[in-house]
Amino acid sequence: MKATINGERRELAEGTTLAALLETLGLTPGGIAVAVNAHVVRRVDFERHRLDEGDAVEIIRAVAGG
Repeated sequence: MKATINGERRELAEGTTLAALLETLGLTPGGIAVAVNAHVVRRVDFERHRLDEGDAVEIIRAVAGG
């Protein structure tokens, strides 16, 4: 299945969850926000939220600075 992750088309296994995607990308859930098709997904739902063909995923990391 294909999905767009931060503007880049990627091939993903059928049934990939947000948690699995983040693990594949080497990201931990802390300090990030994720939206699928412009809808924010709560962190507690990452394990359950399965991605579908054509989904657009945006992953935003919090950055501290001044």
